[in-house]
Amino acid sequence: MNVLIIEDQLLNIHLLEAILSTHFMTQVAMSGEEAIECCQNTTPDLILLDIQMGGIDGIETCKHLKSLPHIKDTPVIFITSFFEHEDFCWEVGGVDFIRKPFTNKTVFNRVKAHLTLKMQRDRLLELVFLDSLTEIYNRRYFDIHYEKIDLNAKRDKSDYALIVIDIDLFKQFNDIYGHLEGDSALKIVAQTIKDTLKRPQDFVARYGGEEFAVVLPYTDLKGAILVTENIIKNIAALNIVNSASSFKHLSVSAGIATLKSSEDHVDTFQIADDKLYMSKQSGRNKFSY
Repeated sequence: MNVLIIEDQLLNIHLLEAILSTHFMTQVAMSGEEAIECCQNTTPDLILLDIQMGGIDGIETCKHLKSLPHIKDTPVIFITSFFEHEDFCWEVGGVDFIRKPFTNKTVFNRVKAHLTLKMQRDRLLELVFLDSLTEIYNRRYFDIHYEKIDLNAKRDKSDYALIVIDIDLFKQFNDIYGHLEGDSALKIVAQTIKDTLKRPQDFVARYGGEEFAVVLPYTDLKGAILVTENIIKNIAALNIVNSASSFKHLSVSAGIATLKSSEDHVDTFQIADDKLYMSKQSGRNKFSY
C-alpha cells in the first residue's frame, strides 16, 4: 500500500516516514503544487496532508486532488495544529485528521485503519464493477464513470476522448475454434488494451460481447489516435490465429471521438460507434475518426 505524505517541514517528513516506511511504501511531496503534479501519474492508496504549507494550502490542495477522477476516492487524513481547521477538513473530503504534535502510535493506527477500510471498499467495488471473464471494468462502471467524465469536461471546458473497439470476425472465430478459445481471446485482448493505457485516469471497460470502450480524460484527438494505433498494433502482435480473417490473425477495429470534435447535441459515444462501423465497412483492422 502506498502512502503519499504532503508536508513542507523536513522534520515532520522524517518522523512520518520513520513511522510508516517499515509497513507501507511512502512517497513525499513538499508542496501542494508538487502533490498535484505527482498525482497526475500515480494513484496513492492514502494521502497524509498538512494543512499549513507555503503556496497552495492543504485545503485547496485537497479540493484539487478530489477533482481528479482517479484520486476522488482516495482517503485523505489531514495533519493540523488548529481546532478551527477541523470543519474545513470534513467539507473538502477528508476522512480523518491528526493533531500536531502527533504520536507514533496515533499516526500508524489511523493510517492502518483507513487503509484497511479502503482495501475492503476496493474489494466490494471489484465485485460490483469488474467483468467476471476479462477482469476489466464492466458496462455498469462505464455508464457511471463515463457520465461523470462527460459532465466534468463540459463544466471545465476541457476535452476527453472515447475509443470504441470491436474484435473483428469474432463470431466466426468462435465457430471455428470454440467458445473456450473465444473466452481466452477476450481475456487476452482485454488485458492488452488495459496494458496499453499508461495513465491512471484512463480506463477500458467491456461494453458488451466482444466490444470495448476506452475513456481518456483530458485527451485531444491527436492523443487518442496515438493510443488507438498502439492498441491495434499490440493486439496484432499477439498473433492469435484467425483463419476467418484475411489478415490470418485476430484483429480489432476502432472508432474515435472527442468531446470537442463532436458536433453540437451529438452524443460522443454515438459518434465513436459510427466511426467504428466505418472501420468495419472499409476493411477492418483499422480505426476511423
